Amino acid sequence: MWEGVPVVVSLILFFGLMSVVGMLEGMQIAFFYVAKLSESERGTSSWANRTCNLLYNKRNGLNLPGFMIGRQLCVVSCFFIVARVTTQDIAEGETNVLGLPDPIQNFLKLGFQGALITTILASITWQLVAGAFPVAFLSTPITYILLVICLFLEGTGICNGAWVLAGIFKNAFGYQLDEVYIGTAAEREARGSKDNSRRDLQLGVETGFHGLPDFNKAPKSLRDLAESDPEVGNYLSSVANSMKAGGSAAPAVGAAASSYDDDEVEC
Repeated sequence: MWEGVPVVVSLILFFGLMSVVGMLEGMQIAFFYVAKLSESERGTSSWANRTCNLLYNKRNGLNLPGFMIGRQLCVVSCFFIVARVTTQDIAEGETNVLGLPDPIQNFLKLGFQGALITTILASITWQLVAGAFPVAFLSTPITYILLVICLFLEGTGICNGAWVLAGIFKNAFGYQLDEVYIGTAAEREARGSKDNSRRDLQLGVETGFHGLPDFNKAPKSLRDLAESDPEVGNYLSSVANSMKAGGSAAPAVGAAASSYDDDEVEC
């Protein structure tokens, strides 16, 4: 750290700025995930609704890429200070850290240990949490405040050249928004289309079908039916439970056939 800065202040700056960077890393994951959800699926938290409204409904949807620009400026600023905190400067005549040999001490001066720590504590960990709980990640005032700060930094115009380059690439290669190809979240919900990016992994665990071999490879129509029709879902769950218990699926099949026959009689 810079000379004259107390150790306590250095520690506060380190953990505080690492948390800010971690929040920004997680926010980008959560924002892109929640962008696929319809408004009804984004929860009822007032802070989540404020964040989504500012992010997706203002400036004709440009606040999401605008956040990415401001986020990068904020991360670079934080890392500038974090890098000073994690840098080891051993003056002449001073002993090496933990009495390490000179070659190892010279290697540590390159900042490898600082890069490793910041990658784990200020990046990957927060991204994993945000990927698992994106809506919850948006439901805090800290997320909204950091979003406003990032949009302010983007609004200063320091990195407006990024918009120009992005526009050149868009026109040169004919890029279109995802909504052009798959529609908006509301449109997909209206026609019954679902986002399968995480559903195939979660459906079996959430419903109990994970006992069925290769259920995630079953026809999409069957997976959709198992999720939408409670009777089909209950039947597949009973088959899965029978298989896990080491029993036979025949009783469940027989029960299902009997129920089907009853339905035919009623008709």
